[in-house]
Amino acid sequence: MQRVIQKAKDFNELVMFEHSIFSLPFIFIAMVVAANGWFGFWLLLMGVLAALSARNFAMGVNRYADRDIDAQNPRTASRPNVDGRLDARTILLFIVVNAVIFVGVAYMINPLALKMSLPILIILGSYSYFKRFSSMAHIILGISLGLAPIAGVIAVTASVPLWSIFLSLGVVFWVAGFDLLYSLQDMAFDKEKGLHSIPSKYGAQKTLLISAIFHTLTILFWSLFVYEAHLGYIAYMAAFGSAGVLAYEQKLVRRDFTQIDRAFFTVNGYLGVAFFILIVLDRIFS
Repeated sequence: MQRVIQKAKDFNELVMFEHSIFSLPFIFIAMVVAANGWFGFWLLLMGVLAALSARNFAMGVNRYADRDIDAQNPRTASRPNVDGRLDARTILLFIVVNAVIFVGVAYMINPLALKMSLPILIILGSYSYFKRFSSMAHIILGISLGLAPIAGVIAVTASVPLWSIFLSLGVVFWVAGFDLLYSLQDMAFDKEKGLHSIPSKYGAQKTLLISAIFHTLTILFWSLFVYEAHLGYIAYMAAFGSAGVLAYEQKLVRRDFTQIDRAFFTVNGYLGVAFFILIVLDRIFS
């Protein structure tokens, strides 16, 4: 039993299950807006399973592909994919199991979800390889999480309305913007190893500027989402309030690079949850 518990802890460290908080709120935001309220326990279960299996698949591919890179980086050298706690075969099995779960969940939701499941997995898996040849990897990561609202609305309506595209584009630039900040930690390492990232290519100051531009685009697209979905004033509070949160995040990192983890995990986690709560309140009171 102790061995099983330890293995579960190793997998948690491998993919950081708790960081699913970045994508889960935006799946459910899309589902709440698409259903104009409560969408049912079945779709709640399917949404959670789809989000967790998709993220586990993506993180598993990332950790499998990056074994050689992680072993050379002091920041990542103690990860389970490097130090022997989880071998390559076990990680591959984990990837396959989660891919099967994701496709199976898509099959149970509707035909459009099933058709989209394999293309989504391909996009999710591609992020891990982009940094080997392109600094666009930050955008690919954004697209990977930005697919979450699209998946949510497909689950409810089997369609992709314009408002869901705006919501997704906001997520794309939100994630890409904070990934740029997070990547500042590995700027010197990426440059030394010939890995492609915006920080290693353009330096810290230009990276901070690009991140701020991306977060400005985030607020623009989330505002367009609220407008196009014909939501109420509380939803506008969510969009405009996010501007204050992202401004704080930018300020936090600019003031002290040692605050990057706090900005990345804590601030962004609160943003997603608060956005979801305000959208729910908007649907209740509007």
